[in-house]
Amino acid sequence: MAAWGALVCLLAVSWVSAYPSPPQFVYPENARDDMTRIVSGWEAKDGDIPYQLSLRMVGPIGTVNACGATLIHNEWALTAAHCTANRVTMIIRAGGVSLLRPAAIFETTDYYNHPEYIESFSQVQPHDIGLIRLNRFLEYSSVIQPIRLQASVDKNKNYNDVKLHASGWGRTWTNGASPVNLNWVYLSGVSNQHCKDSYSGSSIIVDSTICARGYNVTSQSTCQGDSGGPLVTEDVDGTLTQVGISSFVSITGCHTDFPAGFIRPGHYHDWYLEVTGINFDWDPSQAVTTTTAAEPTEPDVTTAAPEEEEEEEEEEVEEEEEEEEASEEDSETSEENGETSEEGDVTSEEQSEEDENEEEGDNEDEGDNEDEGDNEDEEDNEAEEDNEEGQA
Repeated sequence: MAAWGALVCLLAVSWVSAYPSPPQFVYPENARDDMTRIVSGWEAKDGDIPYQLSLRMVGPIGTVNACGATLIHNEWALTAAHCTANRVTMIIRAGGVSLLRPAAIFETTDYYNHPEYIESFSQVQPHDIGLIRLNRFLEYSSVIQPIRLQASVDKNKNYNDVKLHASGWGRTWTNGASPVNLNWVYLSGVSNQHCKDSYSGSSIIVDSTICARGYNVTSQSTCQGDSGGPLVTEDVDGTLTQVGISSFVSITGCHTDFPAGFIRPGHYHDWYLEVTGINFDWDPSQAVTTTTAAEPTEPDVTTAAPEEEEEEEEEEVEEEEEEEEASEEDSETSEENGETSEEGDVTSEEQSEEDENEEEGDNEDEGDNEDEGDNEDEEDNEAEEDNEEGQA
């Protein structure tokens, strides 16, 4: 125990000494009060982000903090270790975007923070990742679905300039209240080297870190209440994949142009397997293209112009009407064919009756002819007998 305590102390001292001069790191929950927000984003709609979870963590003295998390299995969730560290219980909401109307709400006390994360050290540190056991089997639905984790082969992938998006219930404006509805925002990935340079070469930026900044507005970022939430991108097969867990921002505030820091989940598959007994890893080279997941709907950006969408709808309606007309014509043709067959049957029956009548007529004629022949034969015989008598 003494050796472990010395190690903790040594690590703490080494990290403190490694902190750069401003800008410094800070957990989103501790960012400046006048800058604690996620801005320039949009409200999500039900079913847009079905893997997002809301956490309310209760500390030993009754303090309550908020974080995000992601559903990765019916019985497991993923979050930041600093969200669950030293907590006694957690309330989890799942399904839907409103905190007032979740599809499921329940409590759990089981969490597993990464062994290299030191809970007693309150400063920002690497390996800020934790697993939560839900202690129940959470049924999937249209608003509750798991997110796929970054593959281990992509754990060090360079996401520089890659379009990403983050989500959470963090504050949306200066000194404003936290939103009731889930919000999301686009971010742009930056290389680890650029991120490290932005923070004066800090040792906090390691291989398992991924950084992102505003996509087209410098204020776009995660902040208070968003920790533990997802950083997501569309992968090679078209499926959404979680490539980051919200961990830290610049001490200068969430709105500044310093990159926000996330933890790459692809570095920890062996640990997931050890804790859960489940293999979450996958091989991108074997992935089949799919469209099972979709990005949240952006209100101001559509995949087609309104005019094109209306034309597509009109074409679909016309196609349906043509199909109905063709179906009706086929039905009428079938009915006409049925009537023709019936007329043919009637004609056949009439012809059969005529043939029978002709046969009866022929039989009668034959009978008459036979009778006439018999009468003629009798008359001839009588005449011969009379002649014979006269001769006698």
